[in-house]
Amino acid sequence: MFNGLSKTYSLVSVVEEHLHMLLGGGMTVKVLVSEDCPDSERYGIYNDERIEWVKVTNRFEGKQIHWMDYSQPTGSVHPAFFQEAEAISVSLYEAFRDVEVVFLHDILYQGWHLVHNVAVRQVQVRLPRLRFLAMTHSSPASRPRRMDWPLSARFLPLPNTTYLYPAESGLPALAGQYQVPLELCKAIPNSLNLQGGMSEDVQKLGQLTDLFSPDLLAVYPGRLTTGKQLNKAAALLGAIGSVSGKRVKMIFCDFPSMDIEPAVYKRIIRSEGERFGLGEAELVFTSDLGWPDGFPHRGVMDLFTLSNLFVCTSYSESFGLIVLEAASRGNMLVLNQAVPALEELGNRLQAYFMRWHARGFGVDTRETYHPSEEAYLREHAERITGLMADNPVIQAKTITRQQYNPKWIWENRLMPLVTNR
Repeated sequence: MFNGLSKTYSLVSVVEEHLHMLLGGGMTVKVLVSEDCPDSERYGIYNDERIEWVKVTNRFEGKQIHWMDYSQPTGSVHPAFFQEAEAISVSLYEAFRDVEVVFLHDILYQGWHLVHNVAVRQVQVRLPRLRFLAMTHSSPASRPRRMDWPLSARFLPLPNTTYLYPAESGLPALAGQYQVPLELCKAIPNSLNLQGGMSEDVQKLGQLTDLFSPDLLAVYPGRLTTGKQLNKAAALLGAIGSVSGKRVKMIFCDFPSMDIEPAVYKRIIRSEGERFGLGEAELVFTSDLGWPDGFPHRGVMDLFTLSNLFVCTSYSESFGLIVLEAASRGNMLVLNQAVPALEELGNRLQAYFMRWHARGFGVDTRETYHPSEEAYLREHAERITGLMADNPVIQAKTITRQQYNPKWIWENRLMPLVTNR
């Protein structure tokens, strides 16, 4: 029952995310708002042409209905209350007649919406097939011992309803408010749409490849030159996936080099990654997905916000600014210790070191691994996996990306309720 769509009202942003989920899931959606909600305030997903925008009456006998806060459980309502509820119910009935599921946001909870609460109940009697998802966004109210109708509507169950709350911890209190079985109460966490605030390039990339589900996501920007030893980074990611059983992904934000034909080096990188267990879909070159001359810097920084591991296998570096950029976005750093500049910077940043071929000051080093390169990679892969698992900051970052993004919440929490599966 929005009267406006200002983002200062946090529920506007929550509903915005739910609309992204519903439309992204292929649902046919109506949005019901007060007739006093200005069309001029619609933005973003609220302007999506797939949405049927419905204005619910807010007039009785030609005058605007002024909502009153009936949060108390006892007492009386103003004289025109039931007539206003009836007028609203007529409007709601027309909107509900051809829908299967009605998603209510705070309508059963808020004292300000008692008139809409009662109107919904009137429509439910006429349309008993309707299923309701009733979301409560604030701490559930304690059930009072004494209640008077219609103020008691804030504590009475609504037929054919599943009750929703953002956190599991609040479900017993939610069940107590409406005196319903706990199994009718479900948690739908608020989502964090990280990608929605990122550059258009990252949003486009996210439509082409999965950026959210990998347990370990590594991003490596660089030229397609053998000097960057990108094949070694792919090999390490493959080893990490093999020894840990975790989902891994490497995204190379690559651009051409004069040193070697790009297609040739890409085949080498893929071959090396596959040799150590990196699947075809787990290795992505942005040049293959629409950015042949490099991925924009802002996009790289956004990808570092999503990733949790940065591997720099470079043969030579004078400083390594990209290391600072990855570190600034909370990535675990794995650096080539044989490169003096990377060792210097890595020591200050408490990076994890491995050794690959390198060029120092007038000296080229060649690494030999005993008993084998595979054993070396697997040994370090186990250590890296363990360190990342023990790092609470990296774990928090990873869980936020994986399990609080809109797609995960839709597929695992909301879609089963909407589709009744």
